[in-house]
Amino acid sequence: MTDTITTSTTAHGVGLSDAAATKVKSLLNQEGRDDLRLRVAVQPGGCSGLIYQLYFDERMLDGDATVDFDGVEVIVDKMSVPYLDGASIDFEDTIQKQGFTIDNPNASGSCACGDSFH
Repeated sequence: MTDTITTSTTAHGVGLSDAAATKVKSLLNQEGRDDLRLRVAVQPGGCSGLIYQLYFDERMLDGDATVDFDGVEVIVDKMSVPYLDGASIDFEDTIQKQGFTIDNPNASGSCACGDSFH
């Protein structure tokens, strides 16, 4: 069975690559908890005006949109959904860089570090 994930089938418009889902599962296993979800949010800040937040959360807030990616639940708050619609989360593991990346078609510009956008 293949595990193809596309953003067109998600309720909140955010996609999660297979590599990112595998890394999230690994991190959750290390935590030893099965009550955590991956929360993706946008907050004011950073040098470009908005900053991404990616963290584990046990809470479900009123208005949260949630999608399960093969056992990895990704939640987005209602205020962040418009900024993240069509975005995809990947995990990069190379000799130069290791970490989660967010490709967001809604960002018209970003800072040099890639952590904030407008």
